[in-house]
Amino acid sequence: MPAADLWERAVTAGAPLVSAVDARGLVEVTFVWRGEAERASVAGSIRLPLRRQPGTDVWHGTVRLPARLRTVYWLSHVPPEQARIPPDDTGSGPAHIDLLNPGRLRFPGDPGDPTDRDCWVSVLTLPHADPETWSVPDPDVPAGELTEAVVGGRRVSVHRPAGTDRAGAPALIVFDGYLARTVLANPVTVDNLVAAGRIPPLVTLFVHGTDATRDADLAPSSPVTTRFVLRELMPWARRAYGLSPYPRDVGVAGVSLGGLAAAHLALRAPEAVGAVIAQSGSFWWPGPGAGEPEWLTREYAARPRADLRFYLDAGDRETQPAADGTPSLLAATRRFRDALRAKGYPVTYAEYPGGHDYVNWRRTFADALIAIFGT
Repeated sequence: MPAADLWERAVTAGAPLVSAVDARGLVEVTFVWRGEAERASVAGSIRLPLRRQPGTDVWHGTVRLPARLRTVYWLSHVPPEQARIPPDDTGSGPAHIDLLNPGRLRFPGDPGDPTDRDCWVSVLTLPHADPETWSVPDPDVPAGELTEAVVGGRRVSVHRPAGTDRAGAPALIVFDGYLARTVLANPVTVDNLVAAGRIPPLVTLFVHGTDATRDADLAPSSPVTTRFVLRELMPWARRAYGLSPYPRDVGVAGVSLGGLAAAHLALRAPEAVGAVIAQSGSFWWPGPGAGEPEWLTREYAARPRADLRFYLDAGDRETQPAADGTPSLLAATRRFRDALRAKGYPVTYAEYPGGHDYVNWRRTFADALIAIFGT
């Protein structure tokens, strides 16, 4: 197709351009960009170099993808190893969103974190992607109460669904609290599931952190987060909200490194925590040069089974191993799942079509809550 025709079609229909679904459940997805640059590529969960149509400023590239895919991407004009998430929605700069795609997602900078900033991505939703049902506000469901506090010097947000001020409620501790509240829409999902009778009234404790200290705070090699949850957060929450005294009624959740931290906390303190939600948990940890990979998997395999239950998920595109031999996130998660099941732990496991994506974690969080707390 001539470059002018391709560009006009993209402007008219919106980009990327998506073909009909074939007999194998695949579609051809064509990304189109127009501008002057030395290079152009698709970055994020899809990595695709774009080629320039000779004699024009139109760049394009086509890839075949599963029609069930929902994921995020952006356009980049630097080498892949330098790719960074776009800081705004202007559609300009060395990394930017796809202005022809109306689907986009903002990661708002945490106003309580001076090291944080806004980021933006484009969202690719293909024809057979699973619908987002529970994370969308329902006008017939009253919003729960969200309050903020400082506990032990750390910021915490507390969410309670409407009408759930009774004593003895179960609780869920969630790491990366600001993004869990905003981008992942965890409070909306809890409100909707409680209103539908799918889970009991649940108090959610969002633990905030900072970008600058996140890796150190959540790594199993650091006692900071475990000490805070056990010595500061849970005693305070039980006094303030009359939570259930039973460990089985307390879950801990996180995504990526937060999922690793959730599983580590449960390993360290099964007398305080009874359930783990780890979405794309970083079970490959530790990273290059820091020790033998998959430390937590070996720890669970070596210790007696505790009274814990698990929800684990990962994207089927999280398959890229590190150059030093550190396994891919998907491979490490499968081995962690297998180690847990070999010890007799109850594990709900899912692989979604996608990568290391907030748009997928936002949707699968409802599955996790139902698996862990379902009535």
